[in-house]
Amino acid sequence: MEKLNASLVPNERQTHVRYVIIFILFAVSCLSFSDRVALSLAGTSMDKDIGVNPMRIGFLFSGFSWAYVLGQLPSGGLLDRFGSKRVYGISIVLWSICAFLTGLAGYLGASAAFTAIFILRLISGFAQAPVFPGNGRIVASWFPTRERGRASAVFNSSQYFALPFFAPIYGWMIHAAGWKSCFWFIGVFGFVLAIIWFSYFHDVRQHPGVSTAELNYIEKGGGLVDADQVHRTSTKGSALTWATFKMLLSQRMLVGVYIGQYCINTLTWFFLTWFPIYLSQARHMSILKVGFAAAVPGLCGGCGGILGGVISDKLLHGGHSLSFARKAPIMAGMALSVTMIGCNYAHSQSLMLLLMSISFFGKGIGALGWTVISDTSPAGLVGVNGALFNLIGNLAGITTPIIIGYLVQRTGLFDSALIFVSLTALCAIVSYGPIVGEIKRLEPFAPALR
Repeated sequence: MEKLNASLVPNERQTHVRYVIIFILFAVSCLSFSDRVALSLAGTSMDKDIGVNPMRIGFLFSGFSWAYVLGQLPSGGLLDRFGSKRVYGISIVLWSICAFLTGLAGYLGASAAFTAIFILRLISGFAQAPVFPGNGRIVASWFPTRERGRASAVFNSSQYFALPFFAPIYGWMIHAAGWKSCFWFIGVFGFVLAIIWFSYFHDVRQHPGVSTAELNYIEKGGGLVDADQVHRTSTKGSALTWATFKMLLSQRMLVGVYIGQYCINTLTWFFLTWFPIYLSQARHMSILKVGFAAAVPGLCGGCGGILGGVISDKLLHGGHSLSFARKAPIMAGMALSVTMIGCNYAHSQSLMLLLMSISFFGKGIGALGWTVISDTSPAGLVGVNGALFNLIGNLAGITTPIIIGYLVQRTGLFDSALIFVSLTALCAIVSYGPIVGEIKRLEPFAPALR
């Protein structure tokens, strides 16, 4: 089909600007996640400089998470009102400034430094809120339906690859130059990405590097190439209303997708928060072994994430329906994730790590929620729908550590915690099965777009 479209403009070279766009989204998303990695690695050194104990580090993490969740809906409305280029670019600049100032805050007195860093983490959480809704919105505009699974898998895999990419760099920098240096690195790197963003990123039709053949291929394949123009001329910024949220939440298909994302993110937050503690306390690994062992499921999840997008698009290319092509990898991946429960009966550390790696690999394969959002969002509401989806999904980052902590404290064991996480994987299968139903593009909601 792509060759056929290219032949319509025989004198024009076929372009692939969309691939550069998705690479930029991956780079920005990796840096966003690395900002959280930097704080966790810098914690022990910060304690020596400004007296930040584990409880205070917890406050810094929670401050970022609450601000990130609360910023989802406003960010979605801003994306749909002002467009991806402006809002996304300003987001990069703001969190880069926050990172750079975090390093400078280390020169303040202990109490003032903690307060300043806490406020900067709040601002950074709000600033990073548009990243993933923006990613979903941009993929919906720049990629035809048949390529959307792979494109979404690429930017979504950033959550897995940020740790192995940046943790060694930050560890070396903290060892050589102190914890402040890694935040300065994030700030400088962020400014570089912001310059690249504003220089290179444009709406699909306005991009100077896009050929007519590529534009036709994207548009005829289902890409929302006019998403920004349609919304600006039709809504005049009215998308961020309670009526819009009520309409989105009245759609059974979307509610199923939202619930499914919450369940899938529960697995993510188990691995980000409690998995290293599980290895240390339940499996009696040394800290050195924990560091290496915890990285293995992350790499497996990253590989699974990319493979899930490829499988989904291959199914679509093979003539299967959109619903089957998206649901099959998600439901199969969540079924693989249930293997985690076998760790309660695995006495060998090698077998346990294998089961955990299979579980996170399955989670990666099933992480196609952003692809579904790109497939289903009404024109002009991709940003708001993505923000609501990300808000509900990231509530798992608040609830999962608390629930698992309660279960472990009550029983003294991790068995019930692993059962809880496995059950949420089963709930994700139910959500994407009978609740979601047919996956299809929703028509624009008249009350929200008039």
